[in-house]
This record gives sequence, C-alpha cells and structure tokens, in this order.
Amino acid sequence: MANHLDLEEQEQLDQLKHFWAQYGNLITWVLIAVFGSFAAWNGWNYWQRTQATKAAALYDEIDRAATARDADKMARSLSEMQDRFGGSTFAAQGALLAGKTLFEAGKPDAARAALGWVSEKSSDEAYQAIARLRLAGLDVEAKAYDQALKTLEAPMPKAFEALAADRRGDVYLAQGKADEARQQYEAAWRSFGKRVEYRNLVEVKLASLGVDAATLTPPAEAAR
Repeated sequence: MANHLDLEEQEQLDQLKHFWAQYGNLITWVLIAVFGSFAAWNGWNYWQRTQATKAAALYDEIDRAATARDADKMARSLSEMQDRFGGSTFAAQGALLAGKTLFEAGKPDAARAALGWVSEKSSDEAYQAIARLRLAGLDVEAKAYDQALKTLEAPMPKAFEALAADRRGDVYLAQGKADEARQQYEAAWRSFGKRVEYRNLVEVKLASLGVDAATLTPPAEAAR
C-alpha cells in the first residue's frame, strides 16, 4: 500500500512539475502584474492625497489673500496653483475667488484673466458656467455688450440655463432692447422653481418692464 501511495504521489509530483514547467512563467508574470497594479494603485492614491493636501494649502493662501485684500499675493498664489494643480477643483475655486476679489480691488483685467482661465481650463462644467456668467457681468460693466452675449452663447449645464437667460436679459436691458430683455427674463422666470429665491429678483426685473409675473404660467404648471 505504501508503495502504491508513493507511486501516486510521485505521479502527482511529476504532473505538477510538468504543469509548472509549462505555465509557471505565465503564472509568475500574472502575479507580478496583479501585485504590481495593487502597489501602483496604493501609490497613486497616496500621491493623490498628497497633491490634494498641497492644493488645499495653496487655496488657503488665496483665501487669506482675499480676506486681506492683498491682490499681489493672491496673483502669485493663484499662478502657482494653476501651474502645479491646474486640473484640481481647488484651482477652479481659487480662480473664481480671485476673480471676484480682483474685480472688487479695481483690477478688472486680472479678474477677467482668472475667470477666463476657469471657463477654458476647468474640467467641471459647473465651474465653467459660473465663470462665464461672471465674465458676462464684467462685460456688462465695461459696456462690451456684444462680447457679453458671445460669452453666454457657450453651452450651459441645465442647472445654469435660467441664470444665463437672466444675464442675457441684463445685457439686452443695458442695450435698451426692452422686448428682448423681457423675453429672456420670462424664460428665466419660467425655468426657476417656485422655491428659488432668485426668481423674486427676476419678477422685479419683469415688473420694471411692465410685466406682472402672476400672469405668466410656468410650463410645468400649464401641463397640469
């Protein structure tokens, strides 16, 4: 019996050797690839966390500069942020904050550059939309009405369509085009939900044009 078991074990060992000789290298490389990928994934996550921490620190610098109204320090911090972490959410947020602060500091060109960077470079459509709306506002301030309308031609996420219509209304009103302004304000009013407070401001704009918002029926209500 012992010899019989020895023969079976030897046969199994021979089969194992044959199998390993045929597939051993392949199995080894697969294992290396799997464990290598795992290590790379952990390394990538660590790098991402490290980069996020550094980007957050730079955003804090921009925020502090905004609070202190230090436009020069803000510009330096923003430039470093864009160079090192241009694809991050912090970069878009920092540029939006910088645009607002620089405009209030009387530096419209620098504000436009910051907002323009977000509208073109940000990977987030929402941040791009916010930047374009603010750029259009700067255009209205500069009486560059055609440029404002061109800025607002870019596709907007659905959540921002009402704000874009409202801003177009502002542009047309500044141009003295009351009918076009009314049409845009009505479109904005219909798009805003009842619980959106900004809708009340649009109603005031409509009232200044002789339109009673109570006579307007939102599409959703008209369908019922």
